[in-house]
Amino acid sequence: MSTTIEREEIIMDAVEAVNTPPTVVNAIVQTVQSIISSTTSKPTALPSSSISTVDSTTTTTTDTTARAIATALSTTTSSSSMTEKPSVSDLSSALQHFGIVDYLVFIAMLVVCAVIGFYFGFIEKKKKQQKGQVSTDEKDGAGTAGMDERRGSEALDYLVGGRKMKVFPVSLSLVASFVSGISLLGTSTEIYVYGTQYAFILVTLAISGLISWYIFLPVFCNLQLTSTYEYFERRFSRRMRLFGASLFVLKAIVWLPIAVYVPALTFNQVSGIGVHTITPIVIIICTFYTTVGGMKGVVWTDTVQSVVMYGSLVVIMIKGTMDLGGFGVIWQRNLEGGRINSPEWSLDPTVRMSVFSVFVGGTFFKLQSTAINQATIQRFMSLPSLRHIKQTLFIFIIGLILLYMGCIYVGLVCYAAYYDCDPMATGLAGRRDQLVPLLVMRVLGVVPGLPGLFVSAVFSAALSSLSTLLNSLAAVVLEDFVKPRMRRINKPMTERTVALTMRLVVVVFGISSIFMVYVVEHLGMVLQLSASLQSSLYGPMLGIFTVGMLMPWVGEKSMFMSSIVSFAIMAWVAVNAQIANVTGSFRHAQLPVSVENCTYDFDKTRYLNSTVEYEPHSGSSIYHISFLLYTMTGALLNIIISNLATFLFFGRQDVTCVDAQLLAPFVQRYMLKRRQYETVQLKSRATIVESSD
Repeated sequence: MSTTIEREEIIMDAVEAVNTPPTVVNAIVQTVQSIISSTTSKPTALPSSSISTVDSTTTTTTDTTARAIATALSTTTSSSSMTEKPSVSDLSSALQHFGIVDYLVFIAMLVVCAVIGFYFGFIEKKKKQQKGQVSTDEKDGAGTAGMDERRGSEALDYLVGGRKMKVFPVSLSLVASFVSGISLLGTSTEIYVYGTQYAFILVTLAISGLISWYIFLPVFCNLQLTSTYEYFERRFSRRMRLFGASLFVLKAIVWLPIAVYVPALTFNQVSGIGVHTITPIVIIICTFYTTVGGMKGVVWTDTVQSVVMYGSLVVIMIKGTMDLGGFGVIWQRNLEGGRINSPEWSLDPTVRMSVFSVFVGGTFFKLQSTAINQATIQRFMSLPSLRHIKQTLFIFIIGLILLYMGCIYVGLVCYAAYYDCDPMATGLAGRRDQLVPLLVMRVLGVVPGLPGLFVSAVFSAALSSLSTLLNSLAAVVLEDFVKPRMRRINKPMTERTVALTMRLVVVVFGISSIFMVYVVEHLGMVLQLSASLQSSLYGPMLGIFTVGMLMPWVGEKSMFMSSIVSFAIMAWVAVNAQIANVTGSFRHAQLPVSVENCTYDFDKTRYLNSTVEYEPHSGSSIYHISFLLYTMTGALLNIIISNLATFLFFGRQDVTCVDAQLLAPFVQRYMLKRRQYETVQLKSRATIVESSD
């Protein structure tokens, strides 16, 4: 191919030189003729010495020059047709070589998950029944999970594993459920597009873990709650509990189909199998092992899936580094391409990755996942003691940092592989999420089974998030909607009814997500709206928990009003931000890419149009703030508005009326000291009065 390109360049030079003096023309013609004769007999590269040995004294006419050029052009055309560059569609089809071994690896992962669910749903349960540890038809008169439920009850066993789970599997389950298929692909893509600025957010994982340990987790552990929204009723009111639980269910309905749709696109790219063929199979298997296995089935399948994720990342990292020539080459290419960067030193909230937004906003962003998230707290509550929770939190943070570091390095490998031919600009990758699958097929496609391992990893991340959310939905619907309703009508639920209700919730939401995939496919902004909904939800939710545990003077009316206002404001900000991003009225600049050394044909117009994405469109509206500041903004809005409403409208709540167990440990200690001090003062005054009498 290099011979053909060099030959065409020399021929074009010859065409331009027709009107030059005869000596120069003759030299060029003889050069062309020597090239043609040498390359047609043996297709080797043109030696540079052949040009310098041309006899410049040979005389010929312009007609001879034209005939020589015509002959060269015809020869070049025929030769070029034999070495024609492949098109984007041809290359894309060639990359879809998902073999039998790959299918077997992927199917093996699904079978293992189903078997684990079957074991905990039938075999282990049967063993317990034989030992007399499981009651099949006993009333659950207590009503709320945790403090009032017995060990061995159906709800407690299904939702929190009887609070007897082990540290290591729960830690890996937290890692697997924390990292969805979207984030597994998205983190690497973030590094490819914007550089290593996002990598600094790993520091905030440790900070958020410390805050969780000292403020939030001790409260949840002491209360032994299965649904985190039960805290809202104990601290504020029943309507606050319904408000929080309803928002959680709404978020789950939107997010469930997205969690499996994005990995299905990856599977479609590497195998050619349609999205609507693979998604029902995967969702049905996930629904099955979640329904029959409960928390134990979910945790142990998450453990297997996390091992698959770690394994695939390690294989991609090692094989990709070796293929590209070592770590030095990868680092140098990313350094030259501007991918090795750090957050900007700026206080401007509209800067996408500033020091403030990464370290301060990022701490709030991660805090809502480690401190108040229903799925996270539910796993912590499956452990037997606070000491076990502390160990699990430590292993969870370390494991999560290692997994994200692997994703970040894969992003560096991805850029080093495509630094001179960007697949997004050429159309080889239709979406950003397809960059990593392209790298996988390029690096691992030659080894049977390794593409299947990667697809298994992506689906493992999706399945762990899917099963976790389904199990959490069962907990929230049962504890926050069904049980309170049954208690109000004075109809206690039996163990059998509880079991059927929880499994019915999992089946209904699981099957409905299959049909919601069709909606996701036809609504292009659903992914953006889902991210907006999550951001607008968890910020105000973090504010509610913070006020509840740290500010005992804020009452229910102030909290309810501020929650609605802050949620509405954040929803408006997030939706408008996504609209501005889609319409192009506001855009964060992407780092430049290159297509100068592409070895396949592509649409040049597409590349020219894509360069618009590298031009920043600035703005100063509130919905132009960095996405890392959404959670912080929502939380601060709720805290500030609730306090203003307390002091301006509804008045302060008597702090002595608040149960001390609902407050953070250091607030409990402060209030205890204050109460003891007031008691001593009252006793001293009474003593003085008595002595005076």
